[in-house]
Amino acid sequence: MSEIVTYEVQGRVGVITLNRPDARNAINGDVAKGVEAAVDQLEEDDNVWVGILTANTEGQERPVFCAGADLKAINAGKGNELGTSRGGFGGFVYRERKKPVIVAVDGLATAGGCELVLAADLVVATERSAFGLAEVKRNLIAGAGGLFRLPRAIGQAAAMEAILTGEPIPAQRAYELGLVSRLVPEGQAMAEAHKLAEAITASAPLAVWASRKVVLASAWADDETLKRMTNEEFAHVLDSEDTKEGLTAFIEKRAPNWKGH
Repeated sequence: MSEIVTYEVQGRVGVITLNRPDARNAINGDVAKGVEAAVDQLEEDDNVWVGILTANTEGQERPVFCAGADLKAINAGKGNELGTSRGGFGGFVYRERKKPVIVAVDGLATAGGCELVLAADLVVATERSAFGLAEVKRNLIAGAGGLFRLPRAIGQAAAMEAILTGEPIPAQRAYELGLVSRLVPEGQAMAEAHKLAEAITASAPLAVWASRKVVLASAWADDETLKRMTNEEFAHVLDSEDTKEGLTAFIEKRAPNWKGH
């Protein structure tokens, strides 16, 4: 995997790091391929249950989680390399996966960088962070999910203002609107993301993944479809060894030993 995207396993957690701080972690073809490869590892490793997506901001005067598309790559005629067939932009925004990904943001997430954030399941951000879709300022539109995911996350009125003005949403406001799950002081995003990941991995992975699937479907499916999905997922989880372990652990008053099957 390219060094501009790193992947590290820490216990039950797989950490994906954008590592182009000198380019404000902008997405080029190598980053997109690297992120996709990292997500492949996350999904394929049965011992890893949750992912964290973050970015290296060392040496930046004003920290930037991700500035979106690498304009130099686009100018060089390589715009078609900024996404992958499975993951879309950045190898991530449209990637289907079963495991939740927490995004840890310490700085500005703008344009495609904000769309990476919106494609994650949970957002941990520092107080100095901000989130924006600035494309209209360049006669572009957010083309990687932002135009429909931001309204889902914060409501149409707030999203419409942010999208039409191109102005970033400060972290405190994003927290109040529900985009950010946990707001922390500068430099503490990763520590808090790990705390959140640990809380998730304390729960049964099969149940976590099944629940996530139905919650995400609630954005587009009707109630009848969601009822069917819920029943199917419930039956699948109920028929697992982990359900037996969970019930036994409860009766024996001990912590369960989840296996993920």
